[in-house]
Amino acid sequence: QVQLEESGGGLVQPGGSLRLSCAASGSRFSIRSMGWYRQAPGKERELVARITSGGSPNYADSVKGRFTISRDNAKNTVYLQMNSLKPEDTAVYHCNAEEVVGGSYPVRYNYWGQGTQVTVSS
Repeated sequence: QVQLEESGGGLVQPGGSLRLSCAASGSRFSIRSMGWYRQAPGKERELVARITSGGSPNYADSVKGRFTISRDNAKNTVYLQMNSLKPEDTAVYHCNAEEVVGGSYPVRYNYWGQGTQVTVSS
């Protein structure tokens, strides 16, 4: 099955930057949209950003103007450039990928990475 390997998390000061990467491997079919979700202590998991296979991005209002999602389809890799980080960005960030198996009855599969910790603190 598809494996998602995340990297790039860490501890940064407010106003700093991080770049998260997520590489999908093992896909025999088509990886469609990919995205980043996060979950902070005591809060529900929320969408941070998502990008279609065609490169169309969507962002949570809280990160617009600060985060940029991009992807390299040849590598099945998605990136999240995070600038102007705030303490409220602190969370475990999970990569997500959607795989579609085509045919008469297309089937979708969702895969999740194990998560990478992002901590924004002075």
